[in-house]
Amino acid sequence: MRGEMQSVKLSSHQITAFTEVFRQRSVTDAAAALGITQSAVTQHLSNLEKRIGAPLFTRYRSGLEPTKPAIELFALTDQMRVLEQLVSEKIGAYEMLSTGHLTVVANAPRPAMPLIAKFSKLFPGVKINFAVISWAASMQRLEGSQVDIAIVTDPADLPGLYREEILTQKMVAILRRDHPLAKQESVSLNELTANGLILPGEGTLTAREVRAVCNTHGVALTDLIEMTTYPVMKEAVLHGLGVAIALEDSMYPEDELTYRPVREMDKLYKTYLVTTSGRKALHFVRSFFDVATERELG
Repeated sequence: MRGEMQSVKLSSHQITAFTEVFRQRSVTDAAAALGITQSAVTQHLSNLEKRIGAPLFTRYRSGLEPTKPAIELFALTDQMRVLEQLVSEKIGAYEMLSTGHLTVVANAPRPAMPLIAKFSKLFPGVKINFAVISWAASMQRLEGSQVDIAIVTDPADLPGLYREEILTQKMVAILRRDHPLAKQESVSLNELTANGLILPGEGTLTAREVRAVCNTHGVALTDLIEMTTYPVMKEAVLHGLGVAIALEDSMYPEDELTYRPVREMDKLYKTYLVTTSGRKALHFVRSFFDVATERELG
């Protein structure tokens, strides 16, 4: 068995394929990011597993789950992959690069989508893989080096992360313009909960903050309606299912909707661009930060 393992040579292609599959949790997405076939990625993984003598991923319907050897290996290979990208940029005179790939996650459609649109106009050759996920999932993916950039409100202060502030905002009530509460200059949590309060699900900053403030002020969250995403929340309010609370710049404005301050929620929340310390020097990561903060592109 030992001889069989040693006969399978370790290559940079295996390391690259493994690292991208770990980040994407998908052979298909890893192949697309690397610009190679799925069969090539699968072959590289198979050869690496033979070399290690242990499986690297467990396959579920929801995707690939890394094994303990994979998690330990990725801690090293991710650094290698980032360094490889930095070397490639230096050799290729990175200021002239026109194509690439970025993985971006955010807690809400805004301000992420306007930033991505602005960046894409300047760098049309860069493919962006974007997803709206919860605050907890964003921090988990950042900590696991599964994304290049996260747009997160009040991110956790974890070691190895680099961040820049781009926005300050408050939580507001989102109401239909014809709702009785829309006639008021501000609303209370009691008034909102009495009218069918809509919140995003567990793991979101909004749900966590609203529950904490309600607990502080002794407000019971009765008849709470939980939605999976911000666009679904907005549709629910538009269709008269209830009223919502969200960060004021988290969704696109609608003529039929209006925002009102929530009396018990006057805290300011800061939204940041976040990446890992190792990735912040990558050309397109740095350029995304420059676009978002309106700095002159380097």
